[in-house]
Amino acid sequence: MVTAQSTPQLILRTESGSRYLSLIGGNCWTVGRGDDNNFVLPDRWISRNHAMLQRMETGEYYLIDLGSRNGSFVNGRRVSVPVTLQNGDQLTFGQTELEFFAPNVEQVPDNLSSDSQEFTATATLHVRRLISVLVVDIRNFTGMTRQIDEKILSEVIGTWFRCAGDIIREYGSWVDKYIGDAVMAVWIHGAQGVSPKEMICIMRALNALQKMTSRLHERYPLPFPLQIGAGLNTGYAMVGNTGTGDRPDYTALGDTVNAAFRLESCTKQIGMDVALGETTYEYLTKSGIDDRLFQQQTVSLKGYDTPTITYAGTFDDLEGFLTLVKESEG
Repeated sequence: MVTAQSTPQLILRTESGSRYLSLIGGNCWTVGRGDDNNFVLPDRWISRNHAMLQRMETGEYYLIDLGSRNGSFVNGRRVSVPVTLQNGDQLTFGQTELEFFAPNVEQVPDNLSSDSQEFTATATLHVRRLISVLVVDIRNFTGMTRQIDEKILSEVIGTWFRCAGDIIREYGSWVDKYIGDAVMAVWIHGAQGVSPKEMICIMRALNALQKMTSRLHERYPLPFPLQIGAGLNTGYAMVGNTGTGDRPDYTALGDTVNAAFRLESCTKQIGMDVALGETTYEYLTKSGIDDRLFQQQTVSLKGYDTPTITYAGTFDDLEGFLTLVKESEG
């Protein structure tokens, strides 16, 4: 018989007693300070949308950090990728500690074939969220590969990936994908929309990525200073784990993501550095952006039947915008 004492739950111990947060009756639970979460924790060190617990079809539970500013910890160790939870694990979000209690969680049988495991452990996407997707690509990377030694090339791209990841984490997100000479980062927003502060944070991350990239030639013998192009798009997408029990792949999928990649590609066609989706630009205008900094253009994106409106500009335009923001904040 299943009892309350044996069902999976999070245990929040307080001075007034223990609070039990049930992990049954669903497959996905979000944790955060915002009211739109399944478990609302009033801790100012916790992000509005901080973390997510997901139950796989195998019965295993995963903890996924949602790009929180102060991180999610399991037994004192910060997690940057989805991790499997074990009964008794201590979870820390901000200054709040919880215990993961699941003594009877079903385990994958040892004699289950690898093919069957992959089939049964594949999880469907569960959460539809408002997100901003940033895709950044190194310009003329193919041409550079023909001009420098493979060892140096490996060091350059490794350094760029590492530094890009550090910058994106600093500004409240994570690198969702490393793709060749590009990275994709995702910011997850609340149900109420995107605040000017959030959008400015993303723009600052992009500015920091550009400056980091432009300085790499000072560290390595490159034939020319590296440059990047970027596409930034905001909209709704399905967010969750598309991988398997032993190979989780937490990501976002949908048209919002696809359009971000297409917007980055179109910057080469129109001779600009940055292309913003319409919704991104609408949120950005709430921060008081000068209309002259990013100009409206109509572009044909690959795979789209109708022309798309984008707001494009250069990194000088971006720098000018952030300078105005800083002055207004001062």
